[in-house]
Amino acid sequence: MNGTPHILNRILIGILGLKLLAIGILLVLLATVPAVGNWWRNWSAGLWEHLKFIAEQTRIPGRAESWLWVAAAAALVVLIVLMVAWVSQQGKGRANLIVSEYDDARTPGDVHIGGSLAEQALKAALAERPDLAGATVATYEVRGRPGLRIRVQPRLGASPHALAVDISRLVEALDVVVGRKIPVLIHIAAGARARFSRAERVR
Repeated sequence: MNGTPHILNRILIGILGLKLLAIGILLVLLATVPAVGNWWRNWSAGLWEHLKFIAEQTRIPGRAESWLWVAAAAALVVLIVLMVAWVSQQGKGRANLIVSEYDDARTPGDVHIGGSLAEQALKAALAERPDLAGATVATYEVRGRPGLRIRVQPRLGASPHALAVDISRLVEALDVVVGRKIPVLIHIAAGARARFSRAERVR
């Protein structure tokens, strides 16, 4: 419901996970298999000599340093910029207002209703339900229009259909209060908290 690049995040996390897995396997093999340790020492020694040769061939004229260090520093700067840009994309779409309109028919002025009003009202209503292990409500802006995302974690034995019906009724009551029909996404999902909590069936 927000602008977070979920697919890109999963790809990056997957790549990072595979790299960490490969490093972990290599460390285990180095510690337990003597042949792998011998191979690593021979390979790393040859790699070090090769890197020294490249560094000597790429020295800055009149200096002992290699221009590869400058290129590496520039690459790190680019990487930092990309990471900052990636972090700035996380969580986009959050909104502070659930209603923001201008009415000059009877009472000129701006009418603003904060998203926290709807969030707190729905959270308070859902907190009284014994068939829920947790509930979160957040305000987002989708295609220029504010809406709500309601995520609930039912306890074992709770009826998702009954939850959806009851939450829909709460949202309809909220629409009457704020005077506008608000788009709502209801997400019913079981998490670790719901699986390990005491089961209470809806009666």
